[in-house]
Amino acid sequence: MVFRHCFVASGLITFLAFGCSGGANSSAENTTQVVQESNVTQLFIEAKATQKAEDYFHQGNNLLDRQNYEDAIKAYDKAIAIKVESPEAWINRGIALTSLQRYQDALVSYDRAIAIKPDKYEAWYNRGIALTSLQRYQDAFASYNRAIVIQPDKYEALINRGIALTKLHRYKDAIASYNRAIAIKQDLHQAYYNKACSYALQNNLELAIENLNKAIKLVPDKYKKLAKTDPDFSKVRSQKQFQELLQ
Repeated sequence: MVFRHCFVASGLITFLAFGCSGGANSSAENTTQVVQESNVTQLFIEAKATQKAEDYFHQGNNLLDRQNYEDAIKAYDKAIAIKVESPEAWINRGIALTSLQRYQDALVSYDRAIAIKPDKYEAWYNRGIALTSLQRYQDAFASYNRAIVIQPDKYEALINRGIALTKLHRYKDAIASYNRAIAIKQDLHQAYYNKACSYALQNNLELAIENLNKAIKLVPDKYKKLAKTDPDFSKVRSQKQFQELLQ
């Protein structure tokens, strides 16, 4: 089966906007003005810290793009130390940890992001990836469901949910999930390939070939090569029609 990878969160922090009005004609107004000036000083301090956190966040993203995962984690840790309530920093930290196969640690990061912002699609989606990697397929299925509720038109979560369902031997539900993904993006070769896997696991040669053929037409070299060794096709691989398709 073909897996969809992590979604990076962006747009960490918005800058603080503030202003103050002048003019003081009484002692009461003078007192108010002092408080306002004090608040402005605090806002400047906070704005400076916010900028620093954003700098570390972007540094982490650049390191993540370069696959320098250990240093990316350090940069995200610095951003979080300044701005702990940043779901994006926690999410991208989780992605770096997932890339290092530190799945349990990644789950902690994703859960922190969810605690801050429960409707954060990327947190639920990437949490599902970590859980799938840990072979916790039922929990992964639940995470992908939450992601899909938040953003129903994101086909990546539908594909990965289908994989979790296939691992749970819920082939009919898996195929339904792939079909929803295809309804969103009709040339979705990963979904056709994974549908073929689900049918092959049920020893349904005809529908396995039909969907594999659709995937091969979209990306020929990749799926011909993949299908030759993918264990999901072990029940149908020896069939003449299947062999002919891979020629």
